[in-house]
Amino acid sequence: MSSTLPCQNTLILPGLFGSPEAHWQRHWARDRADSRVVEQADWDHPHLAAWLARLEEAIAAQPCDVWLVAHSLGCVLAAKLAERPLRARVRGALLVAPCDLETAEALHPDTILFGAMPRQPLPFPTLVVGSLDDPYMPLDRLRRTAQAWDAGLQTLGRAGHINIASGYGRWTAGYGLLDRLKAAIEPGDPARAAAAPVRAALADLPNPA
Repeated sequence: MSSTLPCQNTLILPGLFGSPEAHWQRHWARDRADSRVVEQADWDHPHLAAWLARLEEAIAAQPCDVWLVAHSLGCVLAAKLAERPLRARVRGALLVAPCDLETAEALHPDTILFGAMPRQPLPFPTLVVGSLDDPYMPLDRLRRTAQAWDAGLQTLGRAGHINIASGYGRWTAGYGLLDRLKAAIEPGDPARAAAAPVRAALADLPNPA
């Protein structure tokens, strides 16, 4: 019998307070065998060093390169990984409803220890999915953040924080967004594809439900 570990190459990154069982991220992990949630020891008091360590452990444990599917503060965690050596193991990232750290800290004072909002271009192809009325990310900041991260941007209309409260339980359209991101990256490209062609390939995405 082979001792090779199976590759769960889609790592799901929840945000503050984790994602409850009815959240689309938990459905995703149950629906797709190649996916797993990166669990944090303390969802209620996010500390960047601790959260990064868990993410890096999850990446290092995989026998293959990975895709990241993040929500809210999990998107900021993915962006913070861009400063770490294991960024080279990331094929691409789907970042859904990223939170603006300044806004999140104002809504949850003395809770989040994540440092400054990352503004550098991400070294892996990225699609940001946002909302026109997200209480955690004003639209102008969403656009500036996607631009700073050198990411494609897809908006879903008035979708709130793209969570249970705004009607996003099982969200199968999200699978299509990740598949579209994968298709935009040339298979086998050791450079993980240039960001600009990936953005162009994602520019004409229709708004998913």
